[in-house]
Amino acid sequence: QVQLVESGGGLVQPGGSLRLSCVASGFTFSAYIMSWYRQAPGLEREQVASIFPGAGVTRYADSVKGRFTISRDNAKNTVYLQMNSLKPEDTAVYYCKARRYGSPEVWGQGTLVTVSS
Repeated sequence: QVQLVESGGGLVQPGGSLRLSCVASGFTFSAYIMSWYRQAPGLEREQVASIFPGAGVTRYADSVKGRFTISRDNAKNTVYLQMNSLKPEDTAVYYCKARRYGSPEVWGQGTLVTVSS
């Protein structure tokens, strides 16, 4: 069964940190581009970060550059999003996505991150 399961969301104070995890199953994880997206209430879903297979090249949205780090562990079929210096505007549901040319996209169910004092 093709599946992505996110975890690690929660409530954190401004300036704090969280690490999200996304565990993949049912497909060749190492061959896929893995991405994190987020969607805040009333806003469109936006791409936060991506990591490519092979050399592990990464890409980030300007809003998170220098604060968030995406990484992957192919042996564990897991992609991570380390989030530091969190701001209230980072509050959103965070989704994991797997993509590969010629194959359907795979999405996780999302994990809620709330940044508030």
